[in-house]
Amino acid sequence: MTYLLYVAAALAEIAGSFSFWAWWRLEKSPLWLAPGLVCLALFGFLLALVDTSAAGRAYAAFGGIYITASLGWLWLVEGVRPDRWDLAGAALCIIGASVILLAPRGA
Repeated sequence: MTYLLYVAAALAEIAGSFSFWAWWRLEKSPLWLAPGLVCLALFGFLLALVDTSAAGRAYAAFGGIYITASLGWLWLVEGVRPDRWDLAGAALCIIGASVILLAPRGA
């Protein structure tokens, strides 16, 4: 469940951030900002649902998921296929996020 929350939060954050990118860098209508703000609020809400005792740990683990999701966005939305270095970096990030999430910790 935690990984699904992270993936959903990552997609919401990327979509929200992309709306600002589209408005500013791609010269899209300012109306792109409204759904972007909703997506960014959804991102914050979803990340707050992650079951962890420390926000910083939730954010740290999220970083690895976010990087991987960003490369998926690069490929699926922007049409740029990630290269082997992108994929290697994403794999390292997922491993790092998993170590943070799955490490045995005392109460």
